[in-house]
Amino acid sequence: MKKIILALIFVFSSVFSANAELKIDVVGAQKDPIPLAIPDFGGESYSTRSMGDDIRHVIISDLERSGLFAVINDNAYIQELPSMTVLPNFIDWQAINSQALIQAYVKNAANDKVRVEFRLWDVFTSSQLSGQAFTTEKDNWRRIAHIISDAIYERITGEKGYFDTRVVYIAETGPKTKKKKRLAIMDQDGENHKFLTNGESLVLTPRFSPSMQKITYLSYYNDNPRVYVLDIGTGRQEVLGDFPGMTFAPRFSPDGKKVIMSMANKGNSEIYEMDLTTKKPKRLTSHPAIDTSPSYSPDGKKITFNSDRGGKPQIYVMKSNGKNVERISFGYGRYMTPVWSPRGDYIAFTKIYKGKFYIGVIKPDGSGERLLTEGYLVEGPTWAPNGRVLMYYRENKPNKYGKGGDAKLFSIDLTGYNERQVVTPVEASDPAWSPLL
Repeated sequence: MKKIILALIFVFSSVFSANAELKIDVVGAQKDPIPLAIPDFGGESYSTRSMGDDIRHVIISDLERSGLFAVINDNAYIQELPSMTVLPNFIDWQAINSQALIQAYVKNAANDKVRVEFRLWDVFTSSQLSGQAFTTEKDNWRRIAHIISDAIYERITGEKGYFDTRVVYIAETGPKTKKKKRLAIMDQDGENHKFLTNGESLVLTPRFSPSMQKITYLSYYNDNPRVYVLDIGTGRQEVLGDFPGMTFAPRFSPDGKKVIMSMANKGNSEIYEMDLTTKKPKRLTSHPAIDTSPSYSPDGKKITFNSDRGGKPQIYVMKSNGKNVERISFGYGRYMTPVWSPRGDYIAFTKIYKGKFYIGVIKPDGSGERLLTEGYLVEGPTWAPNGRVLMYYRENKPNKYGKGGDAKLFSIDLTGYNERQVVTPVEASDPAWSPLL
């Protein structure tokens, strides 16, 4: 990962009251996006202006895709801002109803690097909300754009952004009766796509480590299902352990020192935890029912999983040592694939009821269940690192000739609004969102 030198060049504390400062609530339903103005970024040469144009378009795409912001069309702009020394004429930006203004400039730096400066302005209070400068390698411009998007998102919403992140998923190709499934990785907006495995062995359920340098997943090598750990940087993979039964649904602990998984032996599936240093597994559940799909709470003190010990699959929560098992879902249908939010406030899940699939959320105490989306098949929720957006995959019903029904990735916010497809070069399923880079 390329190093970025970040210099905070402007820190502004508004003299206006909190009621006057631009702020939006991302927890409630935000149906009307905030209008922003993002004029052309200035540059000292043709190449830096061209790079500035690329960075600008990525920022616009990030912010608009969040559903919280709407960028005003360039044709409405009255003032140009060719350099950072030209200050905004706020009356001009107020006239087009822009509530925030992003100003930026790109120039060459030493050692064949570039310096990108930006400012975020509150138009109606005529005040600067944020200002930063970044020096980095030229081919790292896209990541700089995501970092700036995160800074804008955080300053206006008060929540951490999620744009400077990556997604690992299962890339699917070939006929439905003989799918080739490979691990693939990309930026959260679908760019910088790369396949990580060659497709010779079936792979499933990839999950990031907290450091994002490793991925754990299930692979059927020689038709033998095992949990593997892949180092993204070196490409080295190793089997987590050679167990007598089938192991599946692996997931890292919040500190990255352990992996939790399901292990099936003689028809019974239990939850196990493995220390990555000693490679010794520890059994956490002991029940004749199927216990699977474990996920840690962000503090590592609790685990959620699904089990049919009550007669059909439901969501349970227990302490990380396997004690105090409690059922938290009591609705109609079958509940599966629970995953704890990075904020700790919700558990996302897949639900099947009357032939339909749903993606929903529920609080860890079992209250506040909400269904966010539904379909012929929607499954595999994963959280953005700020806990305010979910990604999952969707398949539509094939036609009578068996055509259609391709697997595609989608995102949706916690309120159930702003459902959008995440474009991938091939069919895609089972996504996992990384922490912030």
